[in-house]
Amino acid sequence: MPNGYNAPMEMLARKLDSIARIADADREALLALPHTVRNLPARHDIVRFGDRPNQSCLVLQGWVYRYSALAEGGRQILSFYIAGDLPDLQSLHLHRMDHNLATLTSCVVALVAHDDLRAVLLKNPGLAATLWRDSLIDAAHYRERITSLGRRQALGRVAHMFCELYLRQKAVGLTRGLSCPLAPKQSELADSLGLTSVHLNRVLRTLRGRGLVTLGGGILTIENWDALAEVAEFDPTFLHLANNAAPAHPTVETV
Repeated sequence: MPNGYNAPMEMLARKLDSIARIADADREALLALPHTVRNLPARHDIVRFGDRPNQSCLVLQGWVYRYSALAEGGRQILSFYIAGDLPDLQSLHLHRMDHNLATLTSCVVALVAHDDLRAVLLKNPGLAATLWRDSLIDAAHYRERITSLGRRQALGRVAHMFCELYLRQKAVGLTRGLSCPLAPKQSELADSLGLTSVHLNRVLRTLRGRGLVTLGGGILTIENWDALAEVAEFDPTFLHLANNAAPAHPTVETV
């Protein structure tokens, strides 16, 4: 299994543990949830605007993104999702899609039928409450993104997204030190931040020039967490992690 998990639902259990410790009985019910594992290519629409899905998608490996498309061909990327995320849980109750969900990279996903999910949640109200909490946290991410788009300058927007993506991946064990995967290309980051690719490129050069981050080979390394968080005015409260402590920036010994 991707990421070293013997059971696909372990990825969801790990994600839920990062926001609220789940009871043993709820974990057992979650691990027994029927599902179908599928491999999907990059840039493949999982569900489209107007669809009426009868299943939800759990990301096991790779990156998924939610977006809205405009008639003239433009798009707004609304959010990115990583392993352990259940990005279309709302389709359990909102029966018609009002946006698109697509793979950013090649992905492994587990598809869970809504009927099976409803049956498990009815029998396990604690698990239902935790998934409800996860949906509310997703809404908190949106509120923070609206603040970034509406009020932060470009430098702060990019720095804030880097802090967010790092901590979310750290919570589910996808980081190494102060490095984490960064799958979106510059055009995709620009579409999520309301910037042109040219403007974003200038911002990235500034962040690198200040010694705050390095980027290469799909890896983001935060060179100075405290300074990057200061530029972003980053407060991790909106992530509602069970342990939301920011990483300590390694001190440099002077000779």
